[in-house]
Amino acid sequence: MLTISGLRAGYGPIEALRGLDLEVRAGELVCVLGANGAGKTSTLRAISGLLPVRDGRIVFQDQDLRKREPGEILKLGVAHCPEGRRVFPYLTVQENLEMGAYIRGDRREIARDVARVCTHFPVLAERRRQAAGTLSGGEQQMLAIARALMARPRLILFDEPSLGLAPTVVETTFSIIADIRRQGTTVLMVEQNAHLALQLADRGYVMETGCIVLQGSARDLLANDQVRRAYLGG
Repeated sequence: MLTISGLRAGYGPIEALRGLDLEVRAGELVCVLGANGAGKTSTLRAISGLLPVRDGRIVFQDQDLRKREPGEILKLGVAHCPEGRRVFPYLTVQENLEMGAYIRGDRREIARDVARVCTHFPVLAERRRQAAGTLSGGEQQMLAIARALMARPRLILFDEPSLGLAPTVVETTFSIIADIRRQGTTVLMVEQNAHLALQLADRGYVMETGCIVLQGSARDLLANDQVRRAYLGG
């Protein structure tokens, strides 16, 4: 579904990605691990068109994403749920959800999808008229996920979905992500909680300084001594 090969991208003179190779197959949940500054977020930003690509290829369902605008990439079926949630704080929950469907023109279907995601996130249904900035951190994360789903993506990119959340909310968030995958949406997830991410994922990649240094099944990575020492506290 998604193939990245020889990807180079960066910020000004800084090269954040240095020949990155990565693949996500349809129906998979793939996680990317690595220390801060390894290039994980930059990878997701390059896929979604937020970081200019200097070299290499990003192909999503036979479509080259390298020179496409973020809105075009979203229309092709790639949604990005960014680090730090980044809801529109002064808009209501309802308005945030509608913003997630801004590329669509089917108002009746959008209304149905708002109702559908609110059944999956009952707390959002209760707060539909409330300003998003007044929600708790966990509620904002749920809103960010629901907003991304409003685009009806084939692939959803999650950037540190557990960041800053209480442990019980982290469990709920990961349960929601597992449900999204079970319902047929492919997932590529950057996550600091390596143990939970690998328990959820089919496969994983480990990044260092803009490159993939290790990859394999989630089971193999959980058992890998290098991964255990660096990310699992073992």
